[in-house]
Amino acid sequence: MLYRQLGRTGLIVSYLAMGVLTIGPLQRNLAHDEGARVIASALLKGVNFLDTAQIYKTYPYIRKAINITGIRPILCSKSYAVTGEEMRVSLEEALDETGLNRLGIFMLHEQESEHTLKGHREALQYLVKARDKKWIQAVGLSTHSIKGVLAGIRHPDIQVIHPIFNRRGLGIMDGSREQMLAAMRYARSAGKGIYAMKIFGGGNLYKEARASLDYVRRFDFIDSIAIGMASADETGLNIGWVEGRDDPRMESQMQQKRQLHLEDWCIGCGLCVEHCRYQALKIEDGRMVLDHDACLLCGYCAFHCPEFCIKIL
Repeated sequence: MLYRQLGRTGLIVSYLAMGVLTIGPLQRNLAHDEGARVIASALLKGVNFLDTAQIYKTYPYIRKAINITGIRPILCSKSYAVTGEEMRVSLEEALDETGLNRLGIFMLHEQESEHTLKGHREALQYLVKARDKKWIQAVGLSTHSIKGVLAGIRHPDIQVIHPIFNRRGLGIMDGSREQMLAAMRYARSAGKGIYAMKIFGGGNLYKEARASLDYVRRFDFIDSIAIGMASADETGLNIGWVEGRDDPRMESQMQQKRQLHLEDWCIGCGLCVEHCRYQALKIEDGRMVLDHDACLLCGYCAFHCPEFCIKIL
């Protein structure tokens, strides 16, 4: 496994970070024991960096994986908290449910501009205090926009930026792939740690997965990449690619198309539509309808479904 220093945080992280969203209730919804074994397989192969968030509901999987392996990973979690009290609750939940006494990074989730960052000022101030008390090691933000990256660069308390990036520019909300590259390069020169998300476009680039990984690896200012993995075979394949090994037989098995699945009992409440950043959802004849071309398969809509109708499979 390759390891990199994450900006100026002092954290040494595996170049491959395991995205834990995929195994959880918003996507594959694996049983806790099964999902924990997937995480454990990555930890035992040298992955020391896990990416999750409060809304993913995956802390129990991580705790079980730690118990299985005895390995305490560098964990990044995220929260939509706005106030300091909300952020306190979010951080305490992460610490309590994972069994860790300190997290590697805690982030403001989906900050898309300087304005949203200002709106979360109190939550950010709490994270700075938490860092001073050594409950976390670094403060960061995740973003789907170039403006979000620039806001993180300008703010002195943001140490790590987690932007969307892939070879097709899928999901970048306010510009091109080249503009995002320039923003990330600028962030790295300013000392910010950079680890990229959705390098496979939320699964949309499944037919060109290896090429997508090789493309991102060209840029040495990207310290780490988060890839969602839902099986030991997937972790083995991605780790092999990062380490320069190929398994064509496994590669062909793993190139499976992902899709958003909607259960028959959808009531057409529209909450998923309200929370889709990519305008990929609408309500027709009392049910949600998906625009496949616009959907990035992030699964966040599932979190807002009161009837638990939506899954990414």
